[in-house]
Parts: sequence; structure tokens; C-alpha cells
Amino acid sequence: MLRITENPFYNGEADPLFTVAIAEEAHRFHAKIPGYAETPLVSLDKLAAKLGVKAIYVKDESKRFGLNAFKVLGGSYALGKLLAEKLNLSIADIDFSKVSQQLPQPLTFTTATAGNHGTGVAWAAREMGQKAVVFMPKGAAAASVNRIKGLGAECIVTDCNYDDTVRLASKTAEEQGWTLVQDTAWEGYEQIPTWISQGYTTMAAEAAAQLRALGVDAPTHIMLQAGVGAMAGGVLGFFASLYGADRFCSIISEPDTADCLYQSISSASGERVAVGGSLNSIMAGLACGEVNPVTWGLLRNCGNAFVRVKDSVSATGMRLLGNPLKGDPQIISGESGAINAGLLYALATSSDQDVRQAKERLGINEHASILIFSTEGDTNEDRYRDIVWNGAWPL
Repeated sequence: MLRITENPFYNGEADPLFTVAIAEEAHRFHAKIPGYAETPLVSLDKLAAKLGVKAIYVKDESKRFGLNAFKVLGGSYALGKLLAEKLNLSIADIDFSKVSQQLPQPLTFTTATAGNHGTGVAWAAREMGQKAVVFMPKGAAAASVNRIKGLGAECIVTDCNYDDTVRLASKTAEEQGWTLVQDTAWEGYEQIPTWISQGYTTMAAEAAAQLRALGVDAPTHIMLQAGVGAMAGGVLGFFASLYGADRFCSIISEPDTADCLYQSISSASGERVAVGGSLNSIMAGLACGEVNPVTWGLLRNCGNAFVRVKDSVSATGMRLLGNPLKGDPQIISGESGAINAGLLYALATSSDQDVRQAKERLGINEHASILIFSTEGDTNEDRYRDIVWNGAWPL
């Protein structure tokens, strides 16, 4: 069901790429976008009592700009930075509604995606009067393809896995003179992925302010899911800058079929390890086999524990959040969004001795106040119903 490894390379060092000041800049940019509103931070008091912890707080990203996922934060910020650079402006001077009038012709942005990132790039390009071409891996959900096309982007489904689709998008962008807006990095391609990860810090900055409004100075635990690690690294970097990494325990989770971070932290050297194969998982947004080098150093420095889980753990999280205990609010969370709700339940209820001992060492007990990010809603409605209504992928 799950495997946990505690990080032997932890040193608590923050990263200057992910600071409170940078998050504030990203937040100001997003706050100017028409339709911006903070997404809710929900307290699940009854579930916390049931699982034997002090508090559970869930940041519900299904409400982000009407796009049902958080990824638009990274794509829009990167496009804003790119256009500001093109026009020799500060990002503070970028106006979504007027930027297209300042260019002689629209630019074409391209990316590879499992769904949510491409949706964000397509939406931001449309809102700023630009063009987008989105590549998706083999087996991409029809709902995701149609959503991206509905935003005015061209969508191309490949016959290869996610990481090979990234390589194809990069090659095509170079050949066509397009701008690649990818949420992972490699040698020679670091700036745009850095901006994308920095864009995600808006979500973290909102959560920190919402916690303070509830009288919570800092959570004791922060649970973050990872594909390439772009979101996990950016958000963890913000909280390490805000609180100090030693003030909370961070737990990084991913599918067991695409466990590149788990394998990397488990290696003797702590260097990045790539995972190959089909990478099949219901958690499409996390089904990535290669770690983002921009955020890996921060995750290795500040991540306390890394966990690989079966799809059934995420499915259980979807059912828990969608069918709450009486008195708790309902959260519609998709496969990639619900992984940590399911993981917390599995940790709290497991009879496996190794898991129980790890839970104790990580301090998941009656004193724990836990922050979770539900990063997407029901982006694949048919699968959501199959899991939540029909009980697919039981724990």
C-alpha cells in the first residue's frame, strides 16, 4: 500500500529561489488577474479527531480561476515573466487585458502536460491574447484534451509516456520557433521552470495567511505531492523561508509507479534517479519519471520523509474528502489532489509495524496540525464517479 523513507540528506537549508519576497511578487501578479480569488482553506475537525491528530487543514484548489486545479498559477506567472521580459517591463506592469496590444503579433507557447499544467498554459495564453500548442502523453483523458481545446489551444496526443512527450514538445518548439513553457528543467533550460515553481508559491502564501487568520502560527506537518517536484519544491521552499524548515515536518508523496523522488532520496548519493516505463497511475498529474533539477536540491535539503503509494491510497482520499464525516465540509478532490488525504488515513490506520513506527517518528499524533493541498478537483469526471460512486481502486 505504501512505503516510507526518511531523508538521510536533510540539512534544513532554504533556497534563495523560493522566498517570502518572491511569493509576494507572484501573489501580487495573480491578484491582478480578472477573476482572482483566494481558494478556500478548509478545516476537517471531525476527520482529525477520527484519525487521532489535532487538526487537518486542506487547501482546496478546485476553485482556482474556474479551472478546477492549481496549475494555472505556475503557467500564468511564467507567461507574465516571459512577456515582461519581451516588452522590457517589470512583471508588476503586465496587464492581462492589454498585453496583446503591445506585441506586433501573438507569440506561440507550447508545453507537455498530463492535463492541468497544459490547461493553465492554454488559459493564460488565451487571456493574454497569445497562442498555445499543448502535447499530451499516450492515454490522456478525453476530458483533459477537450478542456484544453475548449480554451482555444491546439492539443496533440502522442504515442509515448510523459517524459518522452516533454522531449517531443521541446524539439518541436525549437524547430518551430515557439516558446516552451515546461514545469520541469534540464541543463540549459532552468529559468522558465523556476518561474513556474515560483508561481505556485501564491497558493502557499494564501494558505499561510489563512492559517494565521485561524490563529495557527504554523502547522506541525505539511504534506505535498510530487510529479517532477515543481510544486512540492516551490511550496516547501516558501514555507522553509517563512517558518524555517526545522519548525515543521514535511512529507513528500508520489505514485509507486512513478517514484522518481523516492528512488532519488533512497539512493546512496542522493542524486536524481530517473524512473522509466509507462508510468501508469490514476494520478496522471504525478505520473512523471524524471525529477526537476531546479527544485531537487531544496527537496533533498528540507524534505523530512518521502512516500510512494499505490493508486488505492489516492482513491481512498477521494472518497474520504467527497463523503466527509458529519460536521466536516465536502471537498471534491481528484486523483492527484487526494493522495495526501488518503496517505494520512493510511498512516493513521495501518497495522503494519514499520508504518506505525515511521508515523511515530514523524510525530503524527494528537499534537499534529497537518496542512494538505488538494491540488485538483474532478478533472476527469467519469473516473471520479467510478472511484467515489463505484468504489474502484479499494484500499
